[in-house]
Amino acid sequence: MRRSVVSFLTVVAVAGSFALAADVRREIQFPDLPEARTLKCDLHMHTVFSDGLVWPTVRVVEAWRQGLDAIALTDHIEYLPHKTDMNIKFNRSYELAEGTAKLRNILLVRGAEITRDTPPGHFNAIFLKDNTPLDTKDFYEVFDRAAKQGAFITWNHPGWQGLERGKWGEQQTRLFEKKQLRAIEICNGDEYYPEAFPWAVERNLAVLGCSDEHEPFGDTPWTPENHRTLTLVFAKERTLDSLREAMFAGRTAAWWKNQLFGREEELAPLFAACVEVGPIRQRTDDRICVEIRNRCEMDIQLERDGKEKPIVTVLPAKATSLVVFPAPKTGDPEPVNCRVTNFLIGPNKPLNVKLTFPRS
Repeated sequence: MRRSVVSFLTVVAVAGSFALAADVRREIQFPDLPEARTLKCDLHMHTVFSDGLVWPTVRVVEAWRQGLDAIALTDHIEYLPHKTDMNIKFNRSYELAEGTAKLRNILLVRGAEITRDTPPGHFNAIFLKDNTPLDTKDFYEVFDRAAKQGAFITWNHPGWQGLERGKWGEQQTRLFEKKQLRAIEICNGDEYYPEAFPWAVERNLAVLGCSDEHEPFGDTPWTPENHRTLTLVFAKERTLDSLREAMFAGRTAAWWKNQLFGREEELAPLFAACVEVGPIRQRTDDRICVEIRNRCEMDIQLERDGKEKPIVTVLPAKATSLVVFPAPKTGDPEPVNCRVTNFLIGPNKPLNVKLTFPRS
């Protein structure tokens, strides 16, 4: 009898410990578009198989807990500081993470970082079938080999060693003309490279924001200004094939420190999905008071013209605000033209939107 009681208490204690240790996923709030899923992605990070400090499966668990949909492990091909401690194989980090990714429902993209002096700089190749052929010293040959596998190639953190060394150069021109260079990472970790944004806009290249994380992610709560730098990819479905198609089509946006960078074709419908203008709650002779709901992770910053200076309105993340607008003495109010100053479709070029009020 005593043994049974002890066994029962042991089972209860173990069950309780499992309950306390249960994993929790934090959902990132960016709504889907009418014809696309909004996938939250980090497509540049490292493990112990290059110069990172974590095991590949840890990267998957971190991504799941932080609400991501897709990741790429992009360990360096040329820079392997742990090679005296480990038997480095270029596909091994992907192979080790694959099972955990399936269990956690994370889209895992095979990738690698092509690491050369700056200039010309570092590049990621993702959607690879085999990383091993990228182990070649010839600069252009490595991209030819990646392109033969249908890889998506990104120029990483252009300005990480300063403006002069991070200029668009002859190597970037050649890769672009061969249709091998498809994107520029304009946001990397805590850094934003404003000089690189116009290069992407002018050449219709996808814009990416990535963490480039090497250390373990901490448990610090996210805020609109302090969060993991990510890429939003607007894909038809939540699959690897659809993710790849969307990236080659350039349907991306970079999310960095309460700002979004992308094309108007993507940011305009995303804004429309994020912001819901409700009914008029109060009306006077010349003003209306309206509820506006913000469905996303960002504090959305609106600016509209005033008589003496612009009128700035901040819609807090994941909240509903009461906002005052001018109104005609009779009839329904006209749509209000606004600039979304933290939705940028070019350098210092905010997205223009119209706020339309539901009819009374």
